[in-house]
Amino acid sequence: MRLTPDAEQRAFTASLDAMLTAAGTPSVVRDWSRGDHASGRALWSRIAAAGVFALAVPEAYDGAGVRPLELALAFVELGRHAVPGPLVETVTAAVLLPAPDLAQRIASGEVMATVAHGSPYALDGDAADLRLVLTPDGLHSATGHGPVRPSLDPARRLTALTPGDLLTPAPHSTRALLLARLTTAAQALGVGLALLDRTVSYVRQRTQFGVPIGSFQAVKHQLATARTALEFARPLVLAAALTLDPADVAAAKVTAGEAAYAGARTALQLHGAIGYTAEYDLSLWLTKARALRTAWGSPEECRDTVLSAGGRRS
Repeated sequence: MRLTPDAEQRAFTASLDAMLTAAGTPSVVRDWSRGDHASGRALWSRIAAAGVFALAVPEAYDGAGVRPLELALAFVELGRHAVPGPLVETVTAAVLLPAPDLAQRIASGEVMATVAHGSPYALDGDAADLRLVLTPDGLHSATGHGPVRPSLDPARRLTALTPGDLLTPAPHSTRALLLARLTTAAQALGVGLALLDRTVSYVRQRTQFGVPIGSFQAVKHQLATARTALEFARPLVLAAALTLDPADVAAAKVTAGEAAYAGARTALQLHGAIGYTAEYDLSLWLTKARALRTAWGSPEECRDTVLSAGGRRS
């Protein structure tokens, strides 16, 4: 099993990183948190033009074919730059409801979708063009959305959806839900990597007793622990993208989510009081790490999936 991205995949992620860096995502995130979606929709169109959403759309519908590995690599970059919006949910909708016209519009960035599953609340229902509710009896369109509900992450705006017309009874949702969990894991990994990079940069600049605090052995140990956890999560995410086995995806999700969450705690501790301030960009990643930890599968749910699979295989 090859877990090292090839040259084409590296070029794709590098171009995505360059585009998102130039976009100045912190200001986009803050706009989105206030309910101003204009800059977020403009960025969404650029992400679509880069081919990200096409990775969840069959070639017959003007997509690149459903390519979990490339999706995972892309979502690491989206997490690294804290891109707001129902990214995971749009990919999930493309697989849940593979209608030709809809798939083409998702691939082009024209349609932003959200999905409620296991809860009446969906991400960014106020901004989405397509709202879906997945229940045990099938996939429904939503009749509307409720008021915005605050979330751990101000940029993850939750709205209640009410099931409406039945679009398809008992859809083949397993693959879509696995992709949702996988891309959430990849996003969390990117968030953790960004937190680590920002913290390393900070401890090199902040001084105590006339020297950078990054030279202190205790600080080095904390950063090394955070780095080890993230680097352990990375191959699990890539391997899960190759197998799409439920246990592999669950293991990747819990490992990446916990690594990002631990990285957030380390970042906050080493930044000190400034890390708590909403005006400081670090907060955009701190809150996202907490929210992604439980999105599309809590740590407990993911561990149960892994343990159940282990029992069946033994």
